[in-house]
Order: sequence, then structure tokens, then C-alpha cells
Amino acid sequence: MNKTWFDARCTRCDRLARYLQTVRSEHSDYYCRPVPPFGDPRARVLIVGLAPGKHGANASGRPFTGDFAGILLFETLYRHGFATREQSKHSDDGLELRRCRITNAVKCLPPDNRPLNSEVVNCNIFLSAELGEMNSGCVVVGLGVIAHNAVLRALGLRQGQYPFAHGCHHRLPSGLHLIDSYHCSRYNTQTRRLTPEMFDQIFHRVKALLGRT
Repeated sequence: MNKTWFDARCTRCDRLARYLQTVRSEHSDYYCRPVPPFGDPRARVLIVGLAPGKHGANASGRPFTGDFAGILLFETLYRHGFATREQSKHSDDGLELRRCRITNAVKCLPPDNRPLNSEVVNCNIFLSAELGEMNSGCVVVGLGVIAHNAVLRALGLRQGQYPFAHGCHHRLPSGLHLIDSYHCSRYNTQTRRLTPEMFDQIFHRVKALLGRT
């Protein structure tokens, strides 16, 4: 992995560093460190989530692995040919992503799953480096408004010019495509704000865009 994308020893955010120590004392078997991106280093699709979940990625060390949000995500990636398995159970289960990578706007677990804006800003240097190595024509999927805004910040773009809306497609000056989706969280899926069919359509659009290049 490119070292500018991620720092496993990062303690830029005091609140998050302290919280990881607290969670580690409660769950000694958890990963409890900044969670690295997962997937193809030359991906043409980058999925940007919010932050690791306490009993999911923060426990397993892999984005969206071990928590409810990962169920729909990996099922969908598998169905569209981006994943070799439809379930991500743990970090050494053999699952691989093809042409796809998953990252987070904030790499460390935040209290109550809510990072502060300052923490998103602190972590943005890594997302900026990751996006900077993607070629024109690649697709970024922003899961939720915080991830969407983090992508824009990382690319030096104004949020007001590219408003978030589920299913919205933004053509960015860099040549990247940004597609918005509601986050595949338990709340959104159980309230039907995001249905499997809606999420499926996001990745149909992703594949259509990739097919043009």
C-alpha cells in the first residue's frame, strides 16, 4: 500500500487516540488501530465510507467487516463482480476485491460513530493522496454526506457546487466520477431509506461508467 494513503501509527486526533485506548482496554482482542483501505491498489472504483464501526472494522481491521453495514455492501459488490465472496467475515477469510477498493473518510473509530469535523479534516490528507493516484474515468462512490464532502475537500472542490443526493452523479474536474449513495447502515436499511434495489442501481451506474472508458 502507498504509504501516503495511510499511517498505522497516526495519532493526529487526540480524542480518537484516547478513545481507541479505552476500547482496547475493554476489548483486548480487537484491532483498535487506524483501519487501512482494503482492496485493489490499482482500483478503478473507490468506495468511501464514514469511519470504522466499533464492533466491525475496529474489531476486524478491515473496512465494513464484522458489522451490519458490510452485509449489503459485500453482497452487492459480489453480485456485480467486484468481490470474490459475498460475505466479509474477518481479515484473513480470503476475500479479495477486484478493480475496487474500500476506504473511510476517517480511519479511526469515533465515539458514537460520529467524527468531529476537525477529525475529518485531519484525516483528509490520506484520502487526498489516495484519490490523487486514481486515473481519469475512475469512479468514487461516497456513502453518505460526510464521505461525499470529504471527497470534495480532498480534491479541493467546493461543497456547494456538488450537492449530495442519493443516486446523483457528479463529473469532477479531475476526470473522476463521484456517485452519491445513502450509507448502507443498519438504520438506513431497516427504515428502507436505502433498499437493496436502490443500492444495486448505484453499482449498475458504476459499471456503466466504467464501460465507457
